Amino acid sequence: MACKNCLVLELQFEILLQGNQNISMIDIVMEHFKRRGLMIKKEKDLLIIKESGTREFLDFSRDFMEIDKIYFRFDNKDWEPISEIETILDMQWIDEVIRRNAVVSYSQPIVNAKEEIEAYEILSRFTREDHSLIYPNEIFSAARSRGRLYALDRLCRMAAVRYSAVLNKKTFINFIPTSIYSPEFCLQSTIKLANQLQIDPNQFVFEVVESDKVEDVEHLKTILNYYNEKGFQYALDDVGEGYSTLEMLLDLQPHYMKLDIKYVQGVSVDSEKQKVAKLFLKKAFEINAIPLAEGVECREDFEWLKQSGYQLFQGYLFGKPSVVPQR
Repeated sequence: MACKNCLVLELQFEILLQGNQNISMIDIVMEHFKRRGLMIKKEKDLLIIKESGTREFLDFSRDFMEIDKIYFRFDNKDWEPISEIETILDMQWIDEVIRRNAVVSYSQPIVNAKEEIEAYEILSRFTREDHSLIYPNEIFSAARSRGRLYALDRLCRMAAVRYSAVLNKKTFINFIPTSIYSPEFCLQSTIKLANQLQIDPNQFVFEVVESDKVEDVEHLKTILNYYNEKGFQYALDDVGEGYSTLEMLLDLQPHYMKLDIKYVQGVSVDSEKQKVAKLFLKKAFEINAIPLAEGVECREDFEWLKQSGYQLFQGYLFGKPSVVPQR
């Protein structure tokens, strides 16, 4: 049976009413919804309403109730003022993007010191029904607000695995660890697809993104250990930001360390960035991680990083993301 997080079902909201006036209106609200043919249930002091009836309730509450004493939540999240629910309703378009599998995989080359392509990072881009592109920040923000982060992350991972079959090179695939509940359950479809396509697990490098938002490091280690057991490698992205301290690099033992773009661009002329770049390079060698500099856009930075000991490089200097792999 599929996990509900894999499915894109209609949201269901719990509504908490406070204040005598609001509580006294419960039966009237129930009757109004029944007349309109909209689903509503009562559980103790809560109303349960499907998304299709939420705007109706919002309009009703604005006219007849004390709206500042009404709260909502879904998927056992924190309670929020009912006025905030419109943001979630306005993001409903993300559900259709996921249902249509409207993701296109792009690849960006990763090169060695001789500027030979060693690997590719696969990046996901999303399209509207008119085929126009949706910016990644926009789509992931919408997914997060509606609790669709896992469904979107899974869609991207599966598309990336399929795309990697034509690359015949090491492939970096992003994943969001905060979206994964249980690696044994949530990641089994990814493993199964890779096996079906007969792709050597060693070809994949699963790249931790949004590392600065990971609070449960032990859970992240469980995910990475699962990937490791299956023969995959993993990379730590944006090193130098968030929790990715020198101690955490030692704790997580990634196969690849990707230096954050803010320490790459301009590093050839910035002594402070040079200190950070050298510090993390030293730690990468200590834990046998391959150091990779991302966001390289000028040759001066590339030459400085190369001379300092960085082994892999990614950025517009070597190629932009494209649907057709750069050879």
